[in-house]
Amino acid sequence: MLAEAMCKLEGFRYAPDPEVFWLHGKSTEHDFIYVTTQNLSREQLRFISDQVGSERTLLICCAAFRARKDDFPNLTVKKIPQAVLTRCEWGRDDYSLNVEEQPAVHIVEEAKAAAGANGAKGKSAGRHRKASAVQELPLFAGLDNEGNRK
Repeated sequence: MLAEAMCKLEGFRYAPDPEVFWLHGKSTEHDFIYVTTQNLSREQLRFISDQVGSERTLLICCAAFRARKDDFPNLTVKKIPQAVLTRCEWGRDDYSLNVEEQPAVHIVEEAKAAAGANGAKGKSAGRHRKASAVQELPLFAGLDNEGNRK
């Protein structure tokens, strides 16, 4: 969420790369953005600068950094504005979802009833039965047995 917001604020297109940790977005073929809440040291900035290379540029948005801004010609280091940081939700994993407990499903009883109605006996009786109807739960409301809208 933070990386996407910073991309938008800085005029970059949010496009994170799963292979390259510092590539969160791009504005041109050679101009990229990296967003982190870390306090970056000079050694960390040097490592990132070496990975970026001289043919590309990288805007680093971070919480803080310990280096001069012009130490690395291919990096532009900028602090994330507090206004953006305060708008993000930290340490929240519930996202306030409205989760309701569903009624218990009585599959075993339905299978026994179906086997008894067909007059089938033995172990193979349950193997060839038809697919049961879609349960009338809110999740499946308005769907037929094939999953199509009624």
